[in-house]
Amino acid sequence: MSIVVFDPDSTEDVDFKDRMRHPAAADPAGGMWLSDTEPSFIDADALRKGRLAKLRAWMREAGYGGVVLFDPYNQRYATGSRNMFGYFLRNSTRYFFIPTVGPIVLFEYPQSYHVSMVLDTIDEARPSKLVWSSVSGRDDETAGPFADEITELLKQHGGGSMKLGLDRCSHLQALALEKRGCEVRDCQGEILAVRAVKTPEEVKCLQVSMAGAEAAVSAVREAIKPGVSENDLFAIMYGEVIRQGGEFIETRLLTSGQRTNPWFNEASGRKIRPGELLALDTDTIGCYGYYSDFSRTFRCGPGKPTDYQKSLYRMAYDQVQHNIGVVRPGMAFREIAEKAWKIPDRFVDQRYTSVMHGVGMHGETPFIAHAMDYETYGRDGIIVPGMVVSVESYIGEKGGREGVKLEDEILITDTGTELLSRFPYEDDFLA
Repeated sequence: MSIVVFDPDSTEDVDFKDRMRHPAAADPAGGMWLSDTEPSFIDADALRKGRLAKLRAWMREAGYGGVVLFDPYNQRYATGSRNMFGYFLRNSTRYFFIPTVGPIVLFEYPQSYHVSMVLDTIDEARPSKLVWSSVSGRDDETAGPFADEITELLKQHGGGSMKLGLDRCSHLQALALEKRGCEVRDCQGEILAVRAVKTPEEVKCLQVSMAGAEAAVSAVREAIKPGVSENDLFAIMYGEVIRQGGEFIETRLLTSGQRTNPWFNEASGRKIRPGELLALDTDTIGCYGYYSDFSRTFRCGPGKPTDYQKSLYRMAYDQVQHNIGVVRPGMAFREIAEKAWKIPDRFVDQRYTSVMHGVGMHGETPFIAHAMDYETYGRDGIIVPGMVVSVESYIGEKGGREGVKLEDEILITDTGTELLSRFPYEDDFLA
């Protein structure tokens, strides 16, 4: 048996005309050669096929003939394809038609078909009917041709079902599809439920993404000193995320001093002073598009934390540890909320918005609200193995000088939980 050794520095498979590596070049794991920051121990082929199989199993069970995906996160989940991700988060002009059985068709931005056609999860690429329509003020004109094409595909490949799922679009497209006989359903919530339980390859992606985010937070911690600005530190974190093979950070949650209270202020040009707290949340889209979500709070030296800072930190730490200890597979969401750490009265007003929330390609389902908020934000459900959640805490009293943000990410296993975020806590606060 011969062993093929993949050499990323070899130029034998490079098309020198276009200065590009040939897309058919395979790596040892059987996936396409993509970049040096996407680790070979993740089987990209198994990752894509496993997710698509889960999606189509749900479609069959729910009676869908097909779905049209506009959401770039869902597109990536179903096919592994990404293109100008940030652009298409705000422009719903790139979309996929995915039948329960049959060819997957990408409707793509002009001149960029080659970005995704190397993937075996995509059978055909066509020009998008909607691209630039909003910019040109032609939404009314494009809705009809869009619906004609999708309806025809559904009739050909929907297995007799005219039930069509749309994860997001404007009402014009939905009305045009219904006018042509499609039974249109909003399927975003259903798809998120499918995505909630991770495949083994997805768990590997989450672990690699977390390693990159932890490296970024370590770089921030090392750079904290009097006079450095929040923006300086955020730039360090962002740069390290990119250097580690990540893609972007969804939020700008890095604040210092009095800007740590209340939570959800964004990074600014404020310069940090000696003795102040610095709190951050990673919210990072990392390797293969998987999310890393943990939080830490540090202190700018010199000296030691005050008793008040230590008390805030200890409460936040206790909240996270207690709530991790509560979770077991098979528990109802409401039971977790009821058994969660009891927040002292003076910190209730500024509590974090959830006890814990799902993690995958972004912050996902399940969302477990505090018991006091359950009727407003909560929903019923069961924690099952394969789910990944981030366990949250923010401790800061209304009108207080500072606040502490801590958070850890865990995998639900058959027997309990496994910690995915390993970044250490601050000994000075917990002494």
